[in-house]
Amino acid sequence: MATDKPVFLTPEGRAKLEAELDYLRSVRRREIAERIHTAKEHGDIMDNAEYDDAKNEQAFVEGRIITLEQQLRHAVLIENNVTTDCVGLGSRVTVLDSDGFEETYTIVGSAEARPSEGKISNESPVGRALLGKRRGDTVNVHVPAGTIFLTVVDLE
Repeated sequence: MATDKPVFLTPEGRAKLEAELDYLRSVRRREIAERIHTAKEHGDIMDNAEYDDAKNEQAFVEGRIITLEQQLRHAVLIENNVTTDCVGLGSRVTVLDSDGFEETYTIVGSAEARPSEGKISNESPVGRALLGKRRGDTVNVHVPAGTIFLTVVDLE
């Protein structure tokens, strides 16, 4: 994520990223360093699977630390006092699809998106289509499976 693009976060989302960053820096780094040290004590590191695994994990953790640092550096907080006139970042919106199925989403930034928890990114096809819409508006959303039609039935 080598971009200066803003990362939209709720206060809770920012706190989660900060906690993860702190954990990775203070706990995981130390654990991995100990694993590497122990693996080195077992002799030759050329054919040492434990050493290779620890080094791979170290690379992953360091990459995640860099990503989190960049996300937090470019964080823009989503205010809790969002308007309920139209869908925006931080809005909780209930939609009805053409099959009569109702779904509720909270519109968040991409770093905080968790579709399984009803948190969708403002950059996702559904999130992008809903931005700026009001109660009663119907949108057509182009998704990989085709086009879906959603009607905004409630907005918080």
